[in-house]
Amino acid sequence: MAGGQERILKRRISSVRSTKKITRAMELIAGSRIVKAQAAVKGAHPYSELISKVVADLAAGGGSINSPILKPRERVKRSAHIVIAADRGLCGAYNSSVVRAAEGSILEDEEIGAEYALILVGRKAEGYFRYRDFRIDNAFTGFSDQPSYEDARAIGQLVSERFINEEYDKVELIYTRFISAGKQEVVRRPLLPLEREVISGGDGKPGDESSNSATASYEFESSPEALLAEILPKYIEARIFAALLNAGASEHAARQRAMKAATDNAEELIKELSRVMNRARQDAITTEIMEIVGGAEALSSSDADADEDSAARAIAFERDYLEHQGAGPDN
Repeated sequence: MAGGQERILKRRISSVRSTKKITRAMELIAGSRIVKAQAAVKGAHPYSELISKVVADLAAGGGSINSPILKPRERVKRSAHIVIAADRGLCGAYNSSVVRAAEGSILEDEEIGAEYALILVGRKAEGYFRYRDFRIDNAFTGFSDQPSYEDARAIGQLVSERFINEEYDKVELIYTRFISAGKQEVVRRPLLPLEREVISGGDGKPGDESSNSATASYEFESSPEALLAEILPKYIEARIFAALLNAGASEHAARQRAMKAATDNAEELIKELSRVMNRARQDAITTEIMEIVGGAEALSSSDADADEDSAARAIAFERDYLEHQGAGPDN
């Protein structure tokens, strides 16, 4: 019984050790990818800041801000949600947090009588909402951990066209913002219509005459209106790309933490199982010793009984012999 339990525990310890090797390897891989993802997030900041500045300068330099993607709707009939999750699991509560935030946005739309539209990024988000029969307009998968600008462009063109065609009255981004390797947060950011405050101001607007500071003067080869109409979609793509990069870095950070926790748990489980196995081995050894001692005592007692029987038989034989000799003819 004890030996069989020991074999079972040995097999389980071996299985946990194999799992620990896998989780440790995944932790190291995620840790190495965090550095690249964080560098990509930082590398995208200058482009986002510069395109925001260019849009502001064009608007201040005479560009019309009557673009369709800037026009707010009087009544929101249909709201689109771009939900950015992961293609894979094993990253803790990363996917579930984004999904819960998206469900909260959908409930808010239903409370005001608006329909919802889901544009999903990542297989986990698609699987969750499709299994629960949510209305899904589009799904983009296969690039959650390493997004490219082309992926952001495809999403941006889709939502921009549908917003201009009045299929969507509002577009919202739901993703996980990367703050540091140890901290990320799920955020909801309005994407369309663009807020006019975002493109107002800039270095191209006339300076205050009472101010002593000099402002730059810009000349545009094409009209500011044409340039603004061309750049605003790029601005939307840049915001989506920044959200994808933040989500990718957050995914790697969440996976590293989850795999580290799994590795630590495996180590604790191995220690606990080793203690149980050692106790079972000690119980087996103790049982064997008790059996040996009991057998030895049984043998000793049987030998003593045999000696007593032999002595009694000898005494009886001698008594019979003497009685026989005393009953002879010479006596």
